[in-house]
Amino acid sequence: MSSEPIRDPETDHLLTPANAALVVIDYQPVQVASIRSMDREALVKNVVTVVKVAKAYGLPIVLSTVNVKTGVNKPTVAPLAEALGDVPSLDRTTINSWEDVEVRAAIEATGRRKLILCALWTEACLLFPSLDVMALGYEVFVPVDAVGGTSSLAHEAALRRVEQAGARLTSIASILCELQRDWARKDTVPSFADLLFHRHLGLA
Repeated sequence: MSSEPIRDPETDHLLTPANAALVVIDYQPVQVASIRSMDREALVKNVVTVVKVAKAYGLPIVLSTVNVKTGVNKPTVAPLAEALGDVPSLDRTTINSWEDVEVRAAIEATGRRKLILCALWTEACLLFPSLDVMALGYEVFVPVDAVGGTSSLAHEAALRRVEQAGARLTSIASILCELQRDWARKDTVPSFADLLFHRHLGLA
């Protein structure tokens, strides 16, 4: 059996390495410590996996923190900062990162219209920029196993609101399969197997 010819990776309605970017917002110690919608250790592990997926498939990454330069907050938590490597951190004071000039410019500079968006909290720092960018024609994909809120109710209400506005709720496994799409694309198969089966699912 043969795969069909590869669809245009820039216009494909599904995520591809050529049409998607990752945006990571506010995975800082205070924010992580305040999460009540899922296990915090699992949350950090999962967002690290999302970053490694983005790097494996060559997606542009935009990273933002809030109130580090003012001295109010500490920077990105260590495991995530290590996975991000040399990705620059754009610090801001706005709760809504889309209202920060540098963050907006960095997202626009990726040239991508499909944004995989990870942020803490779901009910604020994920919700507000998602609503803003979708109003401008961007598509937002939220890996629900890598975001969290201050309560399960707050988290679920925010996910419902972004979904009603047009966001696609997804998962780490789904994003990996969507980017890989075909086992014949052999260059990324080893990364796929490591990230999904070993790191994410914990299979031997």
